[in-house]
Amino acid sequence: MLMNAASYDRIGAAREVLTVHKLEVPEPGPGEVRVKIALSAINPSDVKARSGFTPRPIDGFQVPHMDGAGQIDAVGVGVDPERLGQRVWLWLTAYRNRWGTAAEYCVVKADQAVPLPDQASDELGACLGIPAITAHLCLFPDGPVNGLDVLVAGGAGAVGHYGIELAKWAGARVVTTVSNDEKAELARQAGADLVVNYREADVVDRIKGFSRGIDRVVEVALLDNWDMDFAVVKAGAHIVSYTNDGRKLTVDLRQCLTTCISLRFLLLYTEPRQEMIEAARNLTAAMAGGALTPLPVNVFALDQIAEAHEAVEANVLGKVLIDMRD
Repeated sequence: MLMNAASYDRIGAAREVLTVHKLEVPEPGPGEVRVKIALSAINPSDVKARSGFTPRPIDGFQVPHMDGAGQIDAVGVGVDPERLGQRVWLWLTAYRNRWGTAAEYCVVKADQAVPLPDQASDELGACLGIPAITAHLCLFPDGPVNGLDVLVAGGAGAVGHYGIELAKWAGARVVTTVSNDEKAELARQAGADLVVNYREADVVDRIKGFSRGIDRVVEVALLDNWDMDFAVVKAGAHIVSYTNDGRKLTVDLRQCLTTCISLRFLLLYTEPRQEMIEAARNLTAAMAGGALTPLPVNVFALDQIAEAHEAVEANVLGKVLIDMRD
């Protein structure tokens, strides 16, 4: 049986290397499930892998995209057949696996296909994956956040959006930074208690007026926000950075010692698998409780995949999805 799929066999610009064609529908191996894809989500890491900015080995060809949502239509040996027909959301599907979600079907390890609550839309399921698991692993490994003050930098981004929603779900007060009024409204809709424009001069004063000292920082731009973070955190705060723009960080050791901050760096692909599985379970619980919402979506057809990748590269607001539904 053949399926429609997008793939690339070399790195390069989207329009030069991505093709849409027919491929054999893959069969699930032991411990795997096959998922009929409804929506395929594109993350910045997907376009970086395809462009060669962060290249990964290509096993003959690569069907791209880590995240998505769909329905299990086949199971491999060792997987409960009761999972057939189950709606699921997917994470890290294309990591060390040629079958990403930019196709009508993909195969993935069974624990990377997470049951989607009945009331949750395909759009919400597809938006989770890398951003939501990243937000979870930024927030919770250092302990509960109930009653704490959390700063989420870049609250209109995908990680920022779920950082706000997860922190509020867990009982924190949340301040977030954005760059314009449109993004500010998205952050308020996500539940942030205070939204500040980081381009304005009074950012530190406004955060200090909100909090006597920030306990946790989920940081998207560590070098740019270093001075601001240190100005608003309390002694013993945890700052977690999950991005890399290629620049070098130089720290004032005396400043770090006197503030007693903990600085942690997060790269999802190197995190222990069991921690990611547990994060996915917690995200599903938050979703079932109505705590999570989808980002604004920008929807493309499969044959528009190059344009979709270019939209991500242009930093379009919201989530870029490929709609695979009939």
